Amino acid sequence: MTAMRVLVVTVVHTPLDARIHHRQIRAMVGADIEVTYAAPWSATGTDPGEVADGVATLDLPRAVGRRRLAALRAARRLLRSVSPRSHDLVLLHDPELVVATVGLRRLPPVVLDVHEDLVGSLPDRAWVPAVLRPVAARSARALEAWAERNLHLVLAETDYQQRFSRLHPVVPNLPWLPGRDLPPAGTHDRVVYVGRVSRYRGATELVALAQRLHRAGGPHLEVVGAADHEVEQMLRVAEGRGELTWHGYQPNERALEVVAGAIAGLSLLHDVPNYRGSMPTKVVEYLGVGVPAITTPLPLAKELVETSGGGMVVPFGDVDAVAATIGELAADRDRCAALGAAGRAHVAAHLAWDAVAPAFVAQLRDWAGDAA
Repeated sequence: MTAMRVLVVTVVHTPLDARIHHRQIRAMVGADIEVTYAAPWSATGTDPGEVADGVATLDLPRAVGRRRLAALRAARRLLRSVSPRSHDLVLLHDPELVVATVGLRRLPPVVLDVHEDLVGSLPDRAWVPAVLRPVAARSARALEAWAERNLHLVLAETDYQQRFSRLHPVVPNLPWLPGRDLPPAGTHDRVVYVGRVSRYRGATELVALAQRLHRAGGPHLEVVGAADHEVEQMLRVAEGRGELTWHGYQPNERALEVVAGAIAGLSLLHDVPNYRGSMPTKVVEYLGVGVPAITTPLPLAKELVETSGGGMVVPFGDVDAVAATIGELAADRDRCAALGAAGRAHVAAHLAWDAVAPAFVAQLRDWAGDAA
């Protein structure tokens, strides 16, 4: 029997995105699925040679801020060339790519991976003018309704079900179990933030915290992730003063190498709709590599660190509380290591991608009509 063929497409995400590449594509390759990955390789300066073994790559422009039309046109041209003869299924990772499928009748089954609360994310999109956000919200709802009628959907969070009229498979953002021994939490005198850096993700608090820790003589803050344009300068200034280290975007494996052995991993997300019903992936990842998570009290994150015993909760926007919590862990490395071990054990037992990946692959095969 011939292998199933899947075309994966994004024009928004970096090609080595943890959900798309590190989890889903690796799971497909491990299940002997032939994957072609169309993504903005050149636009992000990403070497296609870093893709998982056996994956074919195609280059697309990147949709950034208000500059999105060229990327959508390129994606439309690509999708116009796709048919059931070339691929058994198309997996889209950006909501705007739904528009690129309209009117194309020869496509194989198309799946939209719903990564986030599209309407709830608008306040964190500085490039969308505030006056246009009500219109953008209505357009986003209409887009999702059309996608539900015409495409298959997978959701990154159970809470997203309430936006749709039917139930759809949930494919959560969970980490692979580490394949090697890791240093205990507190081995290194650093705290780490992983993920996109933006105002609503706590950029201002991170910079203020870095200054405070630096003046106190440590621990040192390391930030791993791309930053929104509006907060880039404050990060560069803080790094120039030696208050933090900003690594920029790093592939998931490299990002977690920075986290391993740290005193704590930080999740200082604000209380906004896009985050309120979501589990911050970074919190699960910190616990998964045995590092305590310090998180704001978003419901799912709070529940996880309290249930696992693998972290601590601080109030929204309270830099003093974050600094004090870090100080407690830095002063008691045995407790730090114990929290890290508890979190890692909980993730291994309940929240590992290893256990979810087979169901994800099986769902794609079902939609493609592949009996393999």
